[in-house]
Amino acid sequence: MIVDIYENNAYDIQQELAFLYGSRLDLRVEIASIRDAERMDQIFRAYRPEVVLHAAAHKHVPLMESSPQEAIRNNVFGTLNVVRAADAHGVKKFIQISTDKAVNPTNIMGASKRIMEDVIFSYSDNFPVKTARFANVAFSNGSLPAGFLARLSKLQPLSAPSDVRRYFVSPEESGQICLLSCMLGENRAIFFPKLAEAQMMTFDAIATALLKAHGYEVLECASDEEAIDRAEALKHGGTLYPVHYAVSDTSGEKAFEEFVTGEETADMERFRSLGVITGKTVPDRKRVETLFRELTAAFAGPRPTKDEIIS
Repeated sequence: MIVDIYENNAYDIQQELAFLYGSRLDLRVEIASIRDAERMDQIFRAYRPEVVLHAAAHKHVPLMESSPQEAIRNNVFGTLNVVRAADAHGVKKFIQISTDKAVNPTNIMGASKRIMEDVIFSYSDNFPVKTARFANVAFSNGSLPAGFLARLSKLQPLSAPSDVRRYFVSPEESGQICLLSCMLGENRAIFFPKLAEAQMMTFDAIATALLKAHGYEVLECASDEEAIDRAEALKHGGTLYPVHYAVSDTSGEKAFEEFVTGEETADMERFRSLGVITGKTVPDRKRVETLFRELTAAFAGPRPTKDEIIS
């Protein structure tokens, strides 16, 4: 079954699965928010799922920097609602999608994902819990490379940071990591792609390669405004594509990515393409509950600062 707050995505997946499998697949779709604890309990009580793949979370770093309360309420409190419902209704396996940004977080989104890991692992004595820390999923909804393609289709200029390096996995690879975590992961295991530092790419390098693949030459501009003005020539068959590459000014962006903290132990030999973090300590449930009370109190008053949330 599929549970999603965004009905368009849920509908698209429903239709694709219906075309692929027809009546052979007993598919149920529920529109619901993980923020609604009563609704989560209702769904789990009605369907009694045995395996839960929890992928519901806000993920955009800049947007969550400006709306930290939404990141915490959705990612953190919503996860608590889901895991409590899973615990109450006999779930046998729980898999959560995390992120490399949960490692030594410098932004609200990463901090919220790190707390999500603590929340689910605090229930790992009740049922097996696994997670996967993703790199960026190339050309997924909302990703910068997907934005490049959208602007290319409209002959709009490209803008990208030149100093931020990122790992990328394909949508297919991200799905495989989820399935392998579910099938092969032990309780409290964290799977992550085994990627070499040389595989990290800057966004400006991605944009340049994409433009060349589409038959354009890069025309570097000194500002977004200059790139916008020069983009007019593209409508008349021009092959010089205006871009503006600059040092990132996005709050919270890390210059590079990492998958393992200094306190974690990673098994890099078990799988050829995956690392596995093992031996995670079970977070104290009472400590987690105390954190939730503190966050609830913080959001009831004046808007908390980013440093207060991350710490």
